[in-house]
Amino acid sequence: MKRNTWPKVAQRRKRTRNVASKKLQAAKNGEKLEDEALIPSLNAVTLLLCESVKQEQATTSSSLPLLNLMVLRSRLLAKAISRTSTYHRLMSCSANILGKVERMVDNDEKKITRVLFCGPHFPASHTYTREYLKEYPFVQVDDVPLDDVPGVIQNYNICIVKTMKFDSILLSHAEKMKLIMQYGVGLEGVDIDSATEFGIKVARIPSHVTGNAASCAEMAIYLMLGLLRKQVFILGFGNIGIDLAKRLRPFGVKIIATKRSWATHSLVSCLSNVQNGPVNDFVDEKGGHEDIHKFASKADIVVCCLCLNSDTVGVVNKPFISSMRKGSLLVNIARGGLLDYEAVSYYLESGHLGGLGIDVAWTEPFDPDDPILKFSNVLITPHVAGVTEYSYRSMSKVVGDVAIQLHEGRPLTGIEFVN
Repeated sequence: MKRNTWPKVAQRRKRTRNVASKKLQAAKNGEKLEDEALIPSLNAVTLLLCESVKQEQATTSSSLPLLNLMVLRSRLLAKAISRTSTYHRLMSCSANILGKVERMVDNDEKKITRVLFCGPHFPASHTYTREYLKEYPFVQVDDVPLDDVPGVIQNYNICIVKTMKFDSILLSHAEKMKLIMQYGVGLEGVDIDSATEFGIKVARIPSHVTGNAASCAEMAIYLMLGLLRKQVFILGFGNIGIDLAKRLRPFGVKIIATKRSWATHSLVSCLSNVQNGPVNDFVDEKGGHEDIHKFASKADIVVCCLCLNSDTVGVVNKPFISSMRKGSLLVNIARGGLLDYEAVSYYLESGHLGGLGIDVAWTEPFDPDDPILKFSNVLITPHVAGVTEYSYRSMSKVVGDVAIQLHEGRPLTGIEFVN
């Protein structure tokens, strides 16, 4: 074709499109157009159809594939044409277009994997999945309300249940379903036996490869300590007390502590334990031994970290426990002799003491027939708080170093003298 003929061809195509557009609009309005000259050709109808679909895609946020829109548009076109006096002449044309487009859609549908997210939990799950798959147009991700699932389940190949109930009735409608997964681990809502009968695989996402296991473990710790987001009284602020405060601080616990003399507190002995700031940063309120009853009345939990000596034997007695809040908890990880056995038993029986947790006992080994074990709110461990391989190896090193230093007549380091 000569170059100078192209403008004429373009003009003819433009006129044809205009004619087709007028024909379609008139048919939509119910007008009868008897003039055979206004009947668009097959090519003109096809061209109009494709351009109309492109405009639809440009102006809509619909996620339907292009060919699905073409089917809808071709049906609309056929309906419009059927209103005109040229119905019989154009119906075969419209039917041919519709048939071709629908066959294209059928072929296209076979190449698309459809993933259905359904359920009220994990609201961002489908969004993240879509983002990850944005470069993979052959995977379609949808999220539908639970009430709409029965009506669309037959169109999907994969279902992410998000803890929803997936029973045998729903499974019977999942004609194309190949796989049912949980967005996580739990599959208690899926009828696995029925899925197996229907030939549908059921799977979970292993928690150890996604970080789910670690985060769940951390959440368990958070929940346990999060319940303590109150006020803790550390009775005896030595090395154990400091380490305890350091670990409680991130959980928003208000910490109050007593020590006989804060001025004589040996910073050298605990310097290795204090890595996140000065000792004072871990304590909201400090007091002396004379303040223990006052501090006990403020605390939700009292933790005994005192050394046992003649001054501290039985320090947690009836006057002390009676000053504690009703329902508060008592924890002892220091020495069993700090607690007055009769006082503890009395206030557990009365319900004033909300619970007792001890790693040390009045007599060790602990008597398994001790009456205190009858209380359901008592937890006892057999003096194992410091029993770890790391601590044992560290202490062995100190002992070994001191032995070498003593042998060589050098100053003894790494230990704290008390006399």
